[in-house]
Formats: sequence, C-alpha cells, structure tokens
Amino acid sequence: MTGRDSARMPADLVAAGVRFHRVERGDTRGIGRLLGSGADLMVDLVAYTADHVRALLPVMGEVACPVLISSRAVYLDGSGRHVNGAEPPRFDGPIREDAPTLPPAGDHVDPYTREGYAPCKAAAERAALDSGLPVTVLRPGKVHGPWARNPRTKGIVDRMLDGEPTIRLAEPDTADHLSAAANVAALIGTVAQHPGARVLNAADPDTPTAAEIVRVIAARLAWPGTVVRVAEGDDGAHPWRTPMMLDTTAAQELGYRPLGRAVDLLGHEVDWVRAVRAGTGASAPGS
Repeated sequence: MTGRDSARMPADLVAAGVRFHRVERGDTRGIGRLLGSGADLMVDLVAYTADHVRALLPVMGEVACPVLISSRAVYLDGSGRHVNGAEPPRFDGPIREDAPTLPPAGDHVDPYTREGYAPCKAAAERAALDSGLPVTVLRPGKVHGPWARNPRTKGIVDRMLDGEPTIRLAEPDTADHLSAAANVAALIGTVAQHPGARVLNAADPDTPTAAEIVRVIAARLAWPGTVVRVAEGDDGAHPWRTPMMLDTTAAQELGYRPLGRAVDLLGHEVDWVRAVRAGTGASAPGS
C-alpha cells in the first residue's frame, strides 16, 4: 500500500501483514522502484485526471493487471444529465457500461470541484483505455464500509445516537445503488484473474431504498424512533436521493461473486462510525 502518511493506514491491514510505502502518487520513479521487476496487480484509487494516468503508464506497463477506480458519475441519461449537474438525471433502468458518458475534460479542468470531477474522471478513463494496456476501469456506486473518508451513514447514526425521536426522509423510496468496499475488493480479485482492457460496473447485488437503509441503521443501533416521510426539502434531505442503478451483468459473467448484500454489509460502516464517535475505534484517514 502506498501513500503519504502511514498513520492513515487501517490497523486491520497492518495486522494482516500489509506493508506501507511512503510514495507520492506522481513519483513515477519511486513507484517503479517499488514494483521492481513487475507486479501481478496494481489498483489506482486516486487517479482524477488524464495527466494522473499518463504519468503512471510507464509503470502500468510492468503490471499484469492494472485497475483504475473511476465513478458512476461519468454516466449521462438520455437527456445528457448527470449526477453532478444542475438537474438530477433520470435513467430508464439499470445502467450498462456502454451507456453514454460525459466528454473527457481538458487538462485545465479542476477535478476537485463538483463541476470538474466527473469529466476529469471520464478523461482519466479514456487515457487508461487508449493506452493499449490491459487496464480494467471500475465504476462503483456510492461506496460504503469502514474507514470511509466521508461515511454517508454518519449523519443518520449521529442523530439516532443523539436520541432524536424522529428521522424525516424526503423521497424515501429512492434506490441509489451502493457499492460496499468489500464487494469492490472482491471484483478486483476476480479481475486480477482475468486481466484485460475493459470497463466494469462495481456495485452491490441489492438496491435498498433510502428508507430501507435507514431501517438497517436503526436496527443496528437498536434505535426506537420513527421514520417519517416528508415532502422534498432540506429537513428531509439524505445522502441516497439519486435514483440510479448499475447493471453488473458483465462483472458477474467474468466471475464476480459479491461477498454480501448492501443491507448486510452496511452494518460494518455503522459499527465503525459508532466506535469512532465513542472513541473506541480508529478515526478515518485524514481526520
């Protein structure tokens, strides 16, 4: 595992024998020295631009199976809308990998803005797929799991642990496809056995609604309160409000078998958020 600060490495990985190497992402020579004569698998979690990808192409060429983590945010609906646009997209059904995507951004676009993120991810994908290397691009949904930098369950967990008797939800029947980190890892393991240039959606096998997600959290915390449906508005806002489902047929045909359902794996993030709040668990990387 590479990064800038070993303190950000989860203790579970240390216990499992994973070694940390302090290397800047743009240090191509340093990464090359780390790879030595090559590697079976390299997963790039922090490529946000085409330049990021192009900088690593020399070392990617020494890897049997390079994997690039992208995002579902690159997808367009039939009217050209996307998740970070001014209007929410409306998709007719589960989205396949050959669905239209945003045009790639130019090199001057800031990937760390709401407007620039998705087109820069599209540009990173294009640089990888045009390289001629066996790069697999993965497009996850809303990622969840322990050690999330911004765990989406946190707001609900905090409110329940603070004793709020009611959680108000607007559009509670929205199904906003989730991707457990454990399931994404399982797909990466499958891809490593079948290297190739391709794009795959990476998502959980089930698509719980916002109301179902909140019920999972409530059950995990033994929260005795009530969930109330309200009209759309700030007082009913929640993180799972974009009706968007990913088709994972291609991943399944490759041999991907999820480790579990979202409704079961969500509890791991909830437990971790509660432990961090209580001071009994390690805090999120960078927090």
